[in-house]
Amino acid sequence: MKTTKRAPVDFLAPAVRDLPPSGIRKFFDLVAQTKGIISLGVGEPDFVTPWHVRESAIFAIERGLTTYTSNWGLPELREAIAAHWQRWQGITYDPAQEILVTVGVAESIDLAMRAVLSPGDEVLIPEPCFVSYTACTRLAGGVPVTVPTRPEDGFRLDPDELRRRITPRTKAMLIGFPSNPTGAVLSREELLAVARVAEEYDLLVLSDEIYGELTYSGEHVSFASLPGMQARTILLGGFSKANAMTGWRLGYACGPAPILEAMFKIHQYTIMCAPTLSQWAALEALQHGQAEVERMKSEYNRRRLLMVRGFKDIGLPCVEPQGAFYIFPSVAGTGLTDEEFALRLLEEEKVAVVPGRAFGPSGEGCIRCSYAASVEKLTTALERMKQFVQRLH
Repeated sequence: MKTTKRAPVDFLAPAVRDLPPSGIRKFFDLVAQTKGIISLGVGEPDFVTPWHVRESAIFAIERGLTTYTSNWGLPELREAIAAHWQRWQGITYDPAQEILVTVGVAESIDLAMRAVLSPGDEVLIPEPCFVSYTACTRLAGGVPVTVPTRPEDGFRLDPDELRRRITPRTKAMLIGFPSNPTGAVLSREELLAVARVAEEYDLLVLSDEIYGELTYSGEHVSFASLPGMQARTILLGGFSKANAMTGWRLGYACGPAPILEAMFKIHQYTIMCAPTLSQWAALEALQHGQAEVERMKSEYNRRRLLMVRGFKDIGLPCVEPQGAFYIFPSVAGTGLTDEEFALRLLEEEKVAVVPGRAFGPSGEGCIRCSYAASVEKLTTALERMKQFVQRLH
C-alpha cells in the first residue's frame, strides 16, 4: 500500500505541537544576546545556597550516599517535611503515604495534573499566573479555565469570579499564593471564601505554596490548614525560593494517600527518584536552615520596599506585593504595550524585565520585575527605568 511520507513535524502530538513556548524563556533568548544588562527577569534568588546545606551534600558524597533513594524520597526527608508542616501550619501528614519528593514543584504540578485529569476536565486557574500552570493542564489533557484577577482588587481572587466559570466539567482549581508574578497574598478570610467554593462544587485544589515562607505582611496560611480542606488539597512545596536552592531541583507534594499513590506511579516510571544529593541537602535545610531563611526574607523585604518607592517615583502604578520576590507595575500609561516596553527598555537602557502577557492575558499592560537582586543593581535599574519613562513623555 502506497503511503504519503510524513515530515518530522507530522509525528508530533497535537497537544505538544500547539503548545506555545514559555513567554519568559522566549523573551530571555533576547537577553542572552545583550551584554552588560541588569536582569530583573529571572525568578531566582541571588543568594548562594547556605554553606552548611552545600556541605551536607558534599558529606553525602564522601559517605558514598550516591545511589537511588526510595521512589517516594528519603524517609528522613519525608519525616522532616511532615514535621515542618505540623510545626508551621498544624497540618499532619503521614510521611509514608502522603508525601512524595519530586524534581522541583514543577514535577509535582505535572504529576498531579496527569494523575487526576481525564480528557476535557476543566481546571480553574487564577490569572496572571506562573507560566507552567496552563501548559501542564493542557499536556495532561485538561482544559485550563483562567479566572482574572485585577490590580484594583490587589490581584486577590474573587470567589464569585470562580463560580461564574464553573461548569459540569470543572474538576479542580490550581492556586498559587503568594503569587508569581504579582506578589499577591490571600488572607485567611479570603482563603476560606475560596474553600467554600471548592466544597460547594466538590473540587480538588492544587495549592502551590513554594513562596509561602516569603510572606511579608502577616503570616502565610496554607490552604490545606483550613477546616475540611486537607482531604481535597494537594499541597505543593519546595526548596528553590526560600532556601536559595533553585539548581538543586527539589520539591514535594503532600496530600490524600490515594492521589499521592497515583502521582507516585507516574513518578516511579518516569523519574525513578529525585536527585539523592539534593535530598540530603534539603534535609539539612529543613533541620538547620531557618535562620538563613529569615535572613534572606529580611533582605527581600528591604528590596521590596525599595522597589515600591522606586516605581512610585517613576510614576508607574503598582500594587504593593505582600509575598514572593516580584513586583508587577503597570506600564499602560506610557503608551507602549508591555512587550514594547520590555523590548525597548532592554535595548535602550539594558534592563531586563518580563512582559506581563507572558503570565496570561490578565497580565497585559504590566511588567514583572524580580527583586531577587542586590540593592545596588535594583537602584541602578530603577534609575535607568526612570530615564526611559521620562523620555517617553
